[in-house]
Amino acid sequence: MAKLIMSTDDSASIRQMVVFILKQNSYDVIKTVDGRDAPSKLNSQKVDMLLTDLNMPNMDGIDLI
Repeated sequence: MAKLIMSTDDSASIRQMVVFILKQNSYDVIKTVDGRDAPSKLNSQKVDMLLTDLNMPNMDGIDLI
């Protein structure tokens, strides 16, 4: 079973690049657009790792963690 990683970044191009690389390496990935988007998805499923940008609008990466 593949590990599930959440990628949280407000930049669409960074999200796309991270997801592309992780999927190439057989990980399942959940994308979120900022710190406010992530908690609802974290509550609905268990992730093995969270990759987050630090500087984002609405809620930054430190507050998310």
